Amino acid sequence: MGKIRIVDITDPDGFGLIPACADSRFDHRTCDYWEDADRGSKLGRQSWLQARPTAEPSRPATLDANPFAPPRRDELENPFAPAARTDVAPSFGEDDLFATPRENPFAPTATRERPLREGVPRKLALLDRGRRVFGSYAKVLIADGRPAAFCQFGPLSAYPRAGRLRELYPQLPDSPLPAVITCIATTAEARDEGLARHLVEEVVRDLGERGFAAIEAYPDLTLSENETSGATPAFWQALGFVTAVDDERYPVMRREL
Repeated sequence: MGKIRIVDITDPDGFGLIPACADSRFDHRTCDYWEDADRGSKLGRQSWLQARPTAEPSRPATLDANPFAPPRRDELENPFAPAARTDVAPSFGEDDLFATPRENPFAPTATRERPLREGVPRKLALLDRGRRVFGSYAKVLIADGRPAAFCQFGPLSAYPRAGRLRELYPQLPDSPLPAVITCIATTAEARDEGLARHLVEEVVRDLGERGFAAIEAYPDLTLSENETSGATPAFWQALGFVTAVDDERYPVMRREL
């Protein structure tokens, strides 16, 4: 394997280490597939790599402002104007998208910095939104000085698509609720070197130290190797996971800690 180190994604420098996807159509740095259960996408979106603008401070009222005057014409809403378009129209509100997941009462407490929201790319804000309570949501494995593997994970409450998938299978245990690993991927050049497995082993160890008693992963057997973010059942079984739901399309892999 050569020299390996693993970096938590908690700041712009770490975010810049996220490696390219094996399929150039997709981009870990702009993926919100698991965060948005209705409209999330894995596709690369160049606009998402720009920093989210910092909110402008409100303008102080001037002495000559007339509080009884009607709003200026340019401030009136035009009911006949078409709705403004955005790159991504999430199915939930912005406050929900960046809300901090509920605190895990069994996890050790720690004092953490406030999560990043403004002045950073949108995906970094998504990865960082739970850091104050949970910690990091992603890790990158660096092999011989080059980013080679990426893993995204977190509490179930951070990933609505995982929650919706679990609703399909009432046989899954409600307690203890798992942490989830939503994405594990290596670059095309780093395939078959055991790097993904090494990274997942570190994530599993980390999640156990954070107080979780179970972890789940969700392979998608309808997609090709380069399109799926959940690997294969055989990959997870080699890491001590068992098949909690045996489905020909969307199995659930689970490991008790």
